[in-house]
Amino acid sequence: MSILIIDDSLVSRTFISDLLNEVGYTDLTLCNSVEEAYQEIGFNEPDRTETDLDLILLDINLPGINGIDACREFSEHVVFCDVPIIIISGVDHLDGLESAFSAGATDYITKPPSHTELLARVRSALRLKTEMNRRKAREEDLLVLNERLAEMNRELERLSVTDSLTGLANRRSFNKFLSREWQREQRGKQPFSVIMIDIDHFKKYNDRYGHLDGDVCLQKVSWALQSALCRAGDLLARYGGEEFVAILPHTDVQGATELAAAFHARIQELALPHRDSPVSSIVTISVGIASVIPNQSLSPSQVVAMADEALYRAKQAGRNQSMIAATSTDSDQAPS
Repeated sequence: MSILIIDDSLVSRTFISDLLNEVGYTDLTLCNSVEEAYQEIGFNEPDRTETDLDLILLDINLPGINGIDACREFSEHVVFCDVPIIIISGVDHLDGLESAFSAGATDYITKPPSHTELLARVRSALRLKTEMNRRKAREEDLLVLNERLAEMNRELERLSVTDSLTGLANRRSFNKFLSREWQREQRGKQPFSVIMIDIDHFKKYNDRYGHLDGDVCLQKVSWALQSALCRAGDLLARYGGEEFVAILPHTDVQGATELAAAFHARIQELALPHRDSPVSSIVTISVGIASVIPNQSLSPSQVVAMADEALYRAKQAGRNQSMIAATSTDSDQAPS
């Protein structure tokens, strides 16, 4: 255990250090002033972050920085604040003990201390320091554990809204985003579009190339689709299986149609071979588009259903194309 003794009396310092040495406390630092002690322990070093000091025996009546001021400075120091301080006081300075305790002292002894009293108070202070060290270690362990738990919770939250294969938003995240953005656009009476995307003849792709290659295909298609989105406010999600869906707030039918064309172009650029597709020698997609002005007579799920119906018609018409859903004022539109 490391003990610092600060006393301007050589006789007192020697007496205390000899008593401590007799019982095995040999890691002692003796100083005749607070200023010297600060120098010895690196008190004013700005980059100091820890200390091995376990106890301070401090004379209350010192030249320069006195014991009470030193107690306060030790107690306010981020590194030394947990080190117990035993005040050494002559009987004629006992009236200063209240100030010393208020400043951070934990105990006191009078000069000259008896062997029994000195050891009892030193051992008590060192037990206190040991317990403080244990408590601090437990608190640090708890902080680490809490941070790990927080990180795990963040990861669980991320996984709960993310498709594990493609990294896109999953169905749960899609539903929350759809409801929130629909209400926002309904208040602002702004256009709202949904695009449904399906990989053409994906079952045939899996049958031909295997499910592992099928997963790679899904990943590449999702990345290509995501790269076509230009606005942070849009969302692309994996809807299920080989289906994807894009939510486009504040986007009219023209903007949605242009994005659908960009989707087709990005998938074309991938040029993923699909030998068993009756549509093309490479992977292609079919797209359904629904674009409305949100109102009380419509629900977001109805708009998704409209896009899904348009997707169905695109597939029925031969795939590798886009179809726009008809609204109450529209007739069915030709493939785009």
